[in-house]
Amino acid sequence: MKKTTQFLLLALALVFTTGVIAQSTVTGTIMDSELNAPLPGANIIEKGTTNGVSTDFDGKFTLTTQATSGQVTISYVGYGSVTLSFNGNTNLGTITLSPDNTLEEIVIVGTGLIDLAEDRKTPVAVSTITAAEIQKKIGTQDITMTLVNTPSVYVAGQSGGFGDSRINVRGFAQDNTAYLLNGQPINGMEDGKMYWSNWSGINDIASAIQIQRGLGSSKLAISSVGGTVNFVTKTTDKRESGFLYAGIANDDFIKTTYQYSTGKSEKGWGASFMLSHWQGDGYNEGNFGAGQTYFLSVGYTPNETHNFNFLITGAPQFHDQNFSKRLSDYAKYGRRYNNNWGTYKGQYMTERRNFYHKPVANLNWDYTISDDTNLSTVLYASWGRGGGTGNRGYRIRTAEGRIDYDAIYAYNNSVANGAGGYFTAGGGYVTRSSMNLHNWYGIVSNLQTQLSENLSFNIGLDLRTYYGKHFRMVENFHGLTSWQEDIRLRDENHQTYGSFGTYKNVITTRDLSANPWAVLFADVDEKDKIAYSNDERISYGGVFAQLEYANDKFSAFFQGALSNQWHQRFDHYQYADQSLINGTSPQWTGTPLPAGTTDSVDSEKISNVGYNLKGGLGFVLDEAEENKAYVNAGYYSRQPYQDNIWTQFNNQESPGYQNETIFGLEAGYSYSTRAFSANVNVYRTSWKDRVISSSSIVGGVVQNTLNFGVEQLHSGLEVDFIARLADGFKFNGFMSAGSWKYQGTSRTQITDENQNIISEDEVDVDGGMVGDAAQFTLGFGIDVDLAERLSWDADFRYYDRLYANVGAVKQNLRMPAYKIVDTGVSYKMLVGKDKDKSLNIRANVNNVFYEIYLSDLRTNIQATGGEANFKGISNRNQGYFGLGRTWNVSLRYKF
Repeated sequence: MKKTTQFLLLALALVFTTGVIAQSTVTGTIMDSELNAPLPGANIIEKGTTNGVSTDFDGKFTLTTQATSGQVTISYVGYGSVTLSFNGNTNLGTITLSPDNTLEEIVIVGTGLIDLAEDRKTPVAVSTITAAEIQKKIGTQDITMTLVNTPSVYVAGQSGGFGDSRINVRGFAQDNTAYLLNGQPINGMEDGKMYWSNWSGINDIASAIQIQRGLGSSKLAISSVGGTVNFVTKTTDKRESGFLYAGIANDDFIKTTYQYSTGKSEKGWGASFMLSHWQGDGYNEGNFGAGQTYFLSVGYTPNETHNFNFLITGAPQFHDQNFSKRLSDYAKYGRRYNNNWGTYKGQYMTERRNFYHKPVANLNWDYTISDDTNLSTVLYASWGRGGGTGNRGYRIRTAEGRIDYDAIYAYNNSVANGAGGYFTAGGGYVTRSSMNLHNWYGIVSNLQTQLSENLSFNIGLDLRTYYGKHFRMVENFHGLTSWQEDIRLRDENHQTYGSFGTYKNVITTRDLSANPWAVLFADVDEKDKIAYSNDERISYGGVFAQLEYANDKFSAFFQGALSNQWHQRFDHYQYADQSLINGTSPQWTGTPLPAGTTDSVDSEKISNVGYNLKGGLGFVLDEAEENKAYVNAGYYSRQPYQDNIWTQFNNQESPGYQNETIFGLEAGYSYSTRAFSANVNVYRTSWKDRVISSSSIVGGVVQNTLNFGVEQLHSGLEVDFIARLADGFKFNGFMSAGSWKYQGTSRTQITDENQNIISEDEVDVDGGMVGDAAQFTLGFGIDVDLAERLSWDADFRYYDRLYANVGAVKQNLRMPAYKIVDTGVSYKMLVGKDKDKSLNIRANVNNVFYEIYLSDLRTNIQATGGEANFKGISNRNQGYFGLGRTWNVSLRYKF
């Protein structure tokens, strides 16, 4: 017995000794390369294991490894990762991380919802822009401009005014690209579009922006065709910090920002907030704008199992708009010409102003159920209030085509009793507002579990409900005291009565200023709504799942999603209520409706089921994991947007609307070392049964074109690379070449600004080129450290095979190619007693060589011999010239 006991003790000692021998202690300190400041919360992982630790508030770490020698990988969100070797007990000393174009870890909140490409082993076509890059290059531009140095991305519409730009990805408009804010869907529920003026504050609060082109890695029940863009915002910083920002730019632009984070307390609480104000005249005349951004984030981590974060942000703004003009107008009055404004007694006044206030709030909850399972949920809400102004009634212009407000006021003063009206004897002119109000609530939740060492599973849900209101009202009476509208009524069969229809008279004395703060809490009675008034309810429910297998050399995934959308429209003005049918309403004039006519305010309820299936394979081609390849495929059946079900100001469903079907294939290869990385992607996307909209100005009136049943085929090649040629010397580039064409025929419908049908025809569009995005792009960038903390960078971009934005046509107009060069200089001063604070000075010049180019066209009129033209483009065409040379200078003090 004694020998047995001694044997067991000896065996235990050997096991213990072996365990000690098989371990090592690795220590070090992680620092920011630019600020020379510690990086708390950086991740240190023993390569090939799940063994890891995080740095403390001083950037220090101690890791007990599972082996006596090996490698550790050090990463931090928004910074390039570093892999270092150890042998025995090792002090790695000070390790510096530099901001990079990758995201190496999940951010603090929404760990299962923010679908970053790094979270999935199977690769996708992806580009990431970090906060440092955004702050360096954005200047006074829209947030969309951070993506211009990305293959297959084209940004247009900047000349319309602040926030009026739009993004196309692989030739698909932004209503076909999914945009997520910390895992929360933010595309418009009615039409899928993005109105960037509502999101002008993202550049202040973003930690990173990642664009996944094509099928992407999103697990949600969304069917994005162009790709997925993730906006990852600041939440609650781990340590106390903040910054002050002041910037100026061309055309009297000025912006100031203040941000402060308390850091996480010992009890797990922390908060960050930010306030910002901007204003400027705009590059083109009559493009004045101003706005604010507010942001508040409160985080609470009670223990290692739960993490909560509440966020509310908003960007109230107004900006005056420039619509596309004939090129002949620009030739006559200058490329900055805008005819939507004028003066009254010498004071500036505009006819076209966009104003909106959209507070967004969300509550994130991350729940670590076990080492293998976690649950992430975001509960969100947004409340949009605002609209856009325009003319109503008798407009008078000056000889230069601008609005003659002095003459308008004089005319309105001649109207009897100041009682103006549309289609009435009174006449006159008012500025009206087309209002768009909504309440949107939703929840997204995802459960992620590791079924085995190599197999992971995700399942989740996406629920949303949306109620929108659309109407017009008077924004400015311009000297009138009231305004009368005669609203045509229709029955349930959408028929009007009488030779001129049957009318409901609306007389209003109410106006509402185009102010984003005033409109937030304004209440408008139905009796004060003119021209139209309709509401809509959209509800959405979806479930999604993903299964992924991954080992060191191979990965495979499969995703599936099933969703249902419910739509209903409520029209308050163009349909008869019972009091009107009986002829008892004091607002009723004309012949009563026939007996038996029923109330048609509520449309039929529409329900559409959609689904998507995606799968892919990934391969690691060598031992060093430098060469990788992938192939992905996806099939979507996507429900139509609300605006494509009801295309007019009535409850009559658009005939033949149906689900859109998309089939996508893509493959890629990537090579990556610390000194050089490159990606090559190819894709083919077939899209059938879609609806396309475009607009132009005809006779001074907006005219809309809708193409139904359109088929598109998009294929292309993308290449991008980053070369770190030496310390402080980075060279990058990209190229994309696409072939984007329409196929078959289209039912083409043309309507006026009030959505009345002007014409409808079946047209041949086979072989027509898709417009509004350059099908060939080429770009290069350089970033050089000239001295310690002094750097210079420049970007060159070339665009070709750009066609007019006129929807589906067989013969589209090819626009001239053009090139842009942007440049900037940064200098960072370390200040404070311990040099732990910094003052960053940045100067940018965009379009350095003042390239004169057309950024987009709204018509495709072919030039004829002898007529005036711009580089072969007929001056009868309507469009925008791109911005000329612009500049900005900023100071950012970080503490």
